[in-house]
Amino acid sequence: MTDETTATADAPSERVTREGATGKSRAPLLLAILGVFVLFWIAGLARGADLGTLLGLTVSGIMLGGILALGSMGLTLVYGVLKFPSFAHGEMLTIGAYVAFYFMSILPWSEAIGPFSFGWELIAAILLAAPVAAVVALIVDRILFRPLRQRGASLVLFGMASLAGMFFLRSVIYLIWGADFQFYYPGRANPALYLPFGIRVQADQIFVFVLALVMVGAVWLLLERSRMGKAMRATANNPDLAQVRGINTERVIAWTWIIGGALAATGGVMYGLASQLRPEMGFFLLLPMFAGTILGGIGSPVGALVGALIIGTAQQLSAAFLDPTYGPGVSFVLMILVLIVRPQGIFTPGED
Repeated sequence: MTDETTATADAPSERVTREGATGKSRAPLLLAILGVFVLFWIAGLARGADLGTLLGLTVSGIMLGGILALGSMGLTLVYGVLKFPSFAHGEMLTIGAYVAFYFMSILPWSEAIGPFSFGWELIAAILLAAPVAAVVALIVDRILFRPLRQRGASLVLFGMASLAGMFFLRSVIYLIWGADFQFYYPGRANPALYLPFGIRVQADQIFVFVLALVMVGAVWLLLERSRMGKAMRATANNPDLAQVRGINTERVIAWTWIIGGALAATGGVMYGLASQLRPEMGFFLLLPMFAGTILGGIGSPVGALVGALIIGTAQQLSAAFLDPTYGPGVSFVLMILVLIVRPQGIFTPGED
């Protein structure tokens, strides 16, 4: 056996060993992140924050992570399949939120559902806004990105095109809805639930977090159990080989945009419910969503959830000892430190 044959034979075993070692490094990494949050708690206590405040900030960060996760899941699908960062993805959140706002203005209102601040009209508005945002995302792909794919354009051109799409969509939002802040339920009380240890959390925040978990489960089932999901994973791994094997990659790309747009719209509505609607809301969420996507592992819905939860918690919890304006910076520093240890992110596709 020649040296070349030996090297070829040994390559799979070396790759398995390397992948195994990488997989085992995930647990210590998660423990290290937990240790960082413990340090955040200690720093907060040193600055005079009480236990209830720290618990409240932690819960608030988890709820913010749920909102980020809804956008990050769509972003990770688009990035995983098309291999370029879509800067226009944040505007999909804004469009979804404003389209839901329009539908709520024409739908009959009902009483608040249980402990929540919203009625059935918001649920109906989400179900109507998600397809609209999905169609907008598909139109953007057909006008901007498909011609670039057909010409074999570089990733730089894709990135510049997505920036152009971002500014165009925001201009459309300004033209239709104006620059003023809007609220789904102006003046309506947002009930709070009092949990043990003095934790105060809004019922709406719990709804957002549960919805994010349900969406992650649905996307995971789509990718792992459906024919379209398998085609999406094959296209993400090797689009040329997938096309040779009979997979319609353009159809896969279309469904990627549709799913990503619908998820983004849902996240936008949830963010608008938690705060307010404004034309720049998607842009403000774009960088944290990218951070969660990269931190969790591009192409992994579970990674998108975990990464978004870490980013959201770090951003909120750092307010216990720093000015809140530094929150995004703290979360990005944490992301960089994690990627130095594990460049592919905490999760990678197939490790979910």
